[in-house]
Amino acid sequence: MPEEQRGGRSPLREQVREELRSRINEGVIKPGERIYEHLVASELGVSRNPVREAIRMLESEGLVVVEPRRGVVVRRFDPRDVEDLFDVREAMEVLAARLAARRRGAEDLDRLRQLTEAGRLALVRGDLAEVDRTNSDFHEDLIRIADNRRLHDVWMPLQGQLHWLFRQNSEPERVWNEHRDILDAVQDGDDELAAALALRHVRSARRMVFAMLAQPWERPGAGPRP
Repeated sequence: MPEEQRGGRSPLREQVREELRSRINEGVIKPGERIYEHLVASELGVSRNPVREAIRMLESEGLVVVEPRRGVVVRRFDPRDVEDLFDVREAMEVLAARLAARRRGAEDLDRLRQLTEAGRLALVRGDLAEVDRTNSDFHEDLIRIADNRRLHDVWMPLQGQLHWLFRQNSEPERVWNEHRDILDAVQDGDDELAAALALRHVRSARRMVFAMLAQPWERPGAGPRP
């Protein structure tokens, strides 16, 4: 079987990208740290070509940069970067919640309920990786349910940076309570309430992250996980 289709899953470059993206988002590979193609290839048991392609994809997402005389390094997000991301996220998610409340179907609501419950259960058992994954999936599902191609087109290039932002989470219980409130409004078809709750959600996240920025910049819970 060709390397790009190992295991019948997505192309290998995408599998490598997902692995590197997770390590960056979880703080396993830290801001400013170099990424060496040959070491990644050796560790993952792949050739350097899919690693090189994965790194190019991460560069286009804004998660890594190429620095003179250093090579590929994980991007450092300064406060201005974070502020800009929140401004864009606020505009997109308020619109997404409003449109989702208008356009949701039964299957959409089932999926959001499942994600909300999965996130709650992960929180109870202390599974931070699953909390992070379901958090990102909840927001992506709202974008999908909104069914606006231009909104989706704007969201996709920022997906990697937004995943990083979602994981800067020191108040997971509050986050999931707010997800539940947004779900209820979407389910009721109350587009204005859904938009207002989405706005509250993004702004409370902004306050949380900037409170974290006042401390040494390291994601809570970063490092090896059970």
